Amino acid sequence: MMRKARKQKGFSLIELLIVVAIILIIASIAIPNLLRARMSANEASAVGAVRTVNTAQISYNSAYPTVGYAATLAALGGSTCSPPSAAGACLIDSGLASGTKNGYIYTLSAIGTPASSYQIIAAPSVPNQTGTRYFCSFSDAVVRSSESAITSCDSAITPMQ
Repeated sequence: MMRKARKQKGFSLIELLIVVAIILIIASIAIPNLLRARMSANEASAVGAVRTVNTAQISYNSAYPTVGYAATLAALGGSTCSPPSAAGACLIDSGLASGTKNGYIYTLSAIGTPASSYQIIAAPSVPNQTGTRYFCSFSDAVVRSSESAITSCDSAITPMQ
């Protein structure tokens, strides 16, 4: 009696290993590009947030001339907006008012009483992972950037183009 050989259906172990190896190669190429794209998006968001704070500071100074510029991000933010006040002007979103947004930490400080100037500094929360550049601005409303940490924003820091 002759037995017919059965044809096996499915993939062999070698074929599966080859497919897994190809997927790993593609992932090793794609993941660094994805991380760079995320860092770039975080940096763009930080620049936008610094510009938003500049605009909010101008509005705040116009609305509350006896106070001058806002001394904290919380004063520019606020949760109760009817009516807005110098302690909570509702000019920026609550995420930015908290001081942390999209991988960056924001620090606002005012100078003088009433505050005649201010500076906003945006620093990556995890340097070289959430961003590589630091951003700042002061009452001239020009956004500046630096590759190294910024402790004080002044005209010596390179303006963005």
